[in-house]
Amino acid sequence: MDFKGFTVLTLVFLLLIFVHNEAYALSRYITWDDIRIPEREDDYDYDKITGFRNRDEGGNEDCRVIVVDQNGRGDTRTVQAAVDMVPVNNSIRVKILILPGVYREKVMVPASKPYVSFVGDPKHASETVLSWNDKASDRYKDGSELGTYRTASVAVESDYFCASGITIENTVVAVAGGYKMQAVALRIAGNKAVLYRVRILGTQDTLLDETGSHYFYRCYIQGSVDFIFGNSRSLFKECRLHSVADRYGAIAAHHRNSEQEDTGFSFVNCSVTGTGVALFLGRAWGNYSRAVYSYCDIDNIIDPSGWSDWNQPWRQRTAVFGEYECRGKGADRRKRVSWSKSFQFEEAVPFLDTDFIGGEDWLRL
Repeated sequence: MDFKGFTVLTLVFLLLIFVHNEAYALSRYITWDDIRIPEREDDYDYDKITGFRNRDEGGNEDCRVIVVDQNGRGDTRTVQAAVDMVPVNNSIRVKILILPGVYREKVMVPASKPYVSFVGDPKHASETVLSWNDKASDRYKDGSELGTYRTASVAVESDYFCASGITIENTVVAVAGGYKMQAVALRIAGNKAVLYRVRILGTQDTLLDETGSHYFYRCYIQGSVDFIFGNSRSLFKECRLHSVADRYGAIAAHHRNSEQEDTGFSFVNCSVTGTGVALFLGRAWGNYSRAVYSYCDIDNIIDPSGWSDWNQPWRQRTAVFGEYECRGKGADRRKRVSWSKSFQFEEAVPFLDTDFIGGEDWLRL
């Protein structure tokens, strides 16, 4: 081989490496395409689906679509069967398109299956429902109690998970003072996830936002007691947080255990609505619990004290509970506990956008 031929082969080889590295780098970002917001309702007609089954919206064969349809016209009739079809350690986006219906099943997305999207119609999220009804006092097959962790209707342990246009619910209605009434709708423990226009419904312990960095955008989250809890680092932007507590309750119960943990819940431009009174904005589940509300519209359903130390007074010195420029009768801070904070702009800035969740490293929205 002459020098010219060797040079050409070298350049081709380097180009292939560059293309591979670029593709790998792009796969490490979540984009709008990964949750595939349709422009027309007929995008959800099965006859239309077949046209892009193995292509993204640009016509590139770098993603896969699995169709779930209870009427038997898709690839599977259940969501779990679709998850089971995803290759272990897959490296391309797999979109599980869920056609309207109520899917009575427990769903698990294991850590070995990253890049999975659950996609419904964001215009009609209430018509595509993943539903179950376990509670903490129920018995597992070995006779032991489930406990809170195992009650989730949908559990996600994989990284780069996305969801849009669906409802996830646990239909257990917690009775105040009842025995182990915790009933999780969604448990999310993978890193780097985006949920857009997803409805998450339950009463006690609705959303177990366990670990990882997550972005909830324009979601509807309903519950009564500690209905958003866990130790993740999550941004909730333009979400509706709706309480169904009849006597008392709490929105957020964060479990940060040390000052070194870069975790917390940030609620930005959210609306807080509901029934009843005496709802806490947050409770200090962990010693260094962290929750911040910024620019939120808060109805008159909040206990005037605003926050709870979980009957652990020493947590008053270490928990970070803050409010910034919120509005509504429930945002009145005149009777707030003295150890909560009314943030100045400089204090609020780190919590106001996707920088809080390190979004520059994994989001392209």
